[in-house]
Amino acid sequence: MNLTTLKDTPPWEWPEGTAATLLGILRDDRASTSDLLLAAELAGDVAVINTELVDVLLSLLHRGDTPEAVRGQAAISLGPVLEYVDTGSFDDADDLPIPERSFRQIQESLHELYLDANVPQDVRRRILEASVRAPQGWHRDAIRAAYGRRDEAWRLTAVFCMRFVRGFDEEILEALASPNPDIHYEAVIAAGNWGVDAAWPPIAVLVTSQKTPKPLLLAAIEAAAGIRPHEALELLDDLADSDDEDITDAVREAMAMAEGQSGDHDELDDEDDSRSRSR
Repeated sequence: MNLTTLKDTPPWEWPEGTAATLLGILRDDRASTSDLLLAAELAGDVAVINTELVDVLLSLLHRGDTPEAVRGQAAISLGPVLEYVDTGSFDDADDLPIPERSFRQIQESLHELYLDANVPQDVRRRILEASVRAPQGWHRDAIRAAYGRRDEAWRLTAVFCMRFVRGFDEEILEALASPNPDIHYEAVIAAGNWGVDAAWPPIAVLVTSQKTPKPLLLAAIEAAAGIRPHEALELLDDLADSDDEDITDAVREAMAMAEGQSGDHDELDDEDDSRSRSR
């Protein structure tokens, strides 16, 4: 089974035995760094990840003789399953790819390794980025410390993490003015995820400007719906007829989300009016 072919194939079309193939490569001490990197990346997909793959990814992450890039990818690949399980329920364990024991093991291992000063800095950044996908109490201080560094890579990690952990509205607003395009992009996503109202003006500018790079525009379209759903419906209307299919798809999804949120707000307003009249 060719790894490159797997990468170019949607996960739901992967053949039976893919998990075992990836496990074999990740356990092979003779495997090349490029094969380990790709196998670790693919192993993080929820379509295949299981307890054995979690164990081997954690083993690679712990080993000091593992190439840094592979250790970093092993950490990142644990993020999706953390988020998937965190948003599920252990009451329906049969629907989860890993048991609670493995979930807790990942969390504990990532926290332990993040605190280890001997772990390379880039690996520690990846550990933080992966671990926040199932937020814990220690993350807020870790994100704040990362954002406070002068190192742009750490600040980028911090702003990425802010999309998963609430309480950083001021930092998100500051990052929206960053000249670093990657930090700016992550700030747009974080602002939309938490509905940071003060971020509306710069987000609206990104949506309406013809100079906004496409990836940033797509992020801003979604963010607009999360910040001010009522106004987003009107703002996005001009983009609904774009010749770019990616843009029209993003607008369609954002408008559906905005309409849903607007409906929720209207119901709450009606309930409030009803309570006021009854009083």
